[in-house]
Amino acid sequence: MGGVGDDSPAHPVILTKGFYLGEFEVTQEQYEKVIGTNPSNFKGEKLPVEQVSWNDAVEFCVALNKKERIPRGWEFALPTDAQWEYACRAGTTTAYSWGNNITPQLANFKDSGLNKTVEVGSYIANPWGFFDLHGNVWEWTADWLGEYPKNSVIDPLGPSNGQNRVSRGGSWGYGVWALRSALRRGTSADKPGNGTGFRVALKQVD
Repeated sequence: MGGVGDDSPAHPVILTKGFYLGEFEVTQEQYEKVIGTNPSNFKGEKLPVEQVSWNDAVEFCVALNKKERIPRGWEFALPTDAQWEYACRAGTTTAYSWGNNITPQLANFKDSGLNKTVEVGSYIANPWGFFDLHGNVWEWTADWLGEYPKNSVIDPLGPSNGQNRVSRGGSWGYGVWALRSALRRGTSADKPGNGTGFRVALKQVD
């Protein structure tokens, strides 16, 4: 089990390594093509895959690396906590990538009243063209949950170990507070949920 992690203190983060991030959350159709099964509670090809643990998400990335031809020195993997927030904020400093207020027209969360996931890309993209980083499903990141450093850091990877992995973005079942760009949640790596999925990054290998 886990809980919501502290999202402070604010601190400068410098990312020096290039990475690409999926425009959308991984869909059930994509997951089934790579893994061969669909564990999701809410069925639909274009719905985000859910009921996947952190271990499942990592397994997907490993399998994808074997299936796809990718440039030497790159790999598919979960984004780091810092990479995810960088993409989510898209240069903004507000609570959400579009500002400090949120409505059901902007994202899928508890107040939307849908009580389920929706097809990826159903809401407007953030300023950098990413969809659903706020709401729909929580998204696993590569990092262990731990306290943020107080000073500037370069290419942070989070703690070297821990009890819970970081997921981000909130989901259809959570309130507005969970969808903030800065909010982190810690969950056991082997714990799936019908409000948790992921998106894939293409990253430079160390």
